[in-house]
Amino acid sequence: MKSLEKEIAKHLLQIEAVKLSPEAPFIWASGWKSPIYCDNRITLSYPETRDAIKKAFADAVKKLYPEVDVIVGVATGAIALGALVADYLDLPMVYVRSSAKGHGMGNLIEGKLSEGQKCVVIEDLVSTGGSSLKAVEALREANADVLGMLAIFTYQFPIADQNFRKANCELATLSNYTALIDEAVESGYVKEALIETLSEWRNKPSEWGV
Repeated sequence: MKSLEKEIAKHLLQIEAVKLSPEAPFIWASGWKSPIYCDNRITLSYPETRDAIKKAFADAVKKLYPEVDVIVGVATGAIALGALVADYLDLPMVYVRSSAKGHGMGNLIEGKLSEGQKCVVIEDLVSTGGSSLKAVEALREANADVLGMLAIFTYQFPIADQNFRKANCELATLSNYTALIDEAVESGYVKEALIETLSEWRNKPSEWGV
């Protein structure tokens, strides 16, 4: 598993889906200062990376949730990812909107989902887990059986672990912040001297750089 985490981290750094800049931090919409910026939508533009992620997701589904009935993508970043995985596994696919459609049928879940179907949710990125778990809640309200969630990357915030435990939802990721930093140092992307400040951010992101 460690080798996969490093492999995916390497892909994300090479295509600049993830950027590290501890000396000139990014500002998130929340107002947090951050040494990292992650946009996994970019992975769709790189066939080699896209293929690696698709196969890694498919392998994880088969290993962890062989009883799955349907793959679920989370809007908007994981709709295409969910479709790729579902196609590879020859399974049905639906996606969950961030909010109910404002016209027509007012759908929150798009596609054919029946009560009791066993779902695996595909996500591109997990930060605090708040938006990801809203999708899980919507599926449960539709009486689907959510087996767990798979994501490309997690920042490994302690609050995310707490939120997933509270929601009683399993989370597995292809890569994570620790593997990314290890790969970034080994490849010379960042200096080893910056590891401490990068670790401090993950532990207290709202206070970092203040």
